Amino acid sequence: MDSTEKNNPVYSRTDKSKVNLKEDEWKKILSPDVYYIARQKGTERPWTSKFENFKEIGTYYCAACGNALFKSDTKFDSGCGWPSFYEPISKSAIIYLPDNSHGMVRTEVQCGRCKSHLGHVFEDGPPPTGLRYCINGVILDFEKAEAAKKKYEEGKKG
Repeated sequence: MDSTEKNNPVYSRTDKSKVNLKEDEWKKILSPDVYYIARQKGTERPWTSKFENFKEIGTYYCAACGNALFKSDTKFDSGCGWPSFYEPISKSAIIYLPDNSHGMVRTEVQCGRCKSHLGHVFEDGPPPTGLRYCINGVILDFEKAEAAKKKYEEGKKG
């Protein structure tokens, strides 16, 4: 469990209810770097994410609320400097919004549960979708597949 989860009452990997907090509440519960990306639509510097060359098998979650976003088998090396995926874990995991900032025409992607800014999606990805979800690593949490399986099995015994 990282520090985001400990101090964040809305962080849950099982609760699917929508999160609607005021900005001052978000500022209190998120670390400054997560707040900057998630709530102020910031961007981390390219090639600085711990997930850029990360090869573990498991699930990526929203660091702001714990919503499942991507499976590791949809991650690929795009060479763009940010973790890239070709498909979200479910249709409801991601919200799509037009983004015409900085003189560009792009599609912003937000978390489907808490509306935190994740990054952008582009139409230059690999098959089968042809999409490249270019995601700020700061807004991602990760759980190895073995850890999730172990938690599930322990819960069944409980």
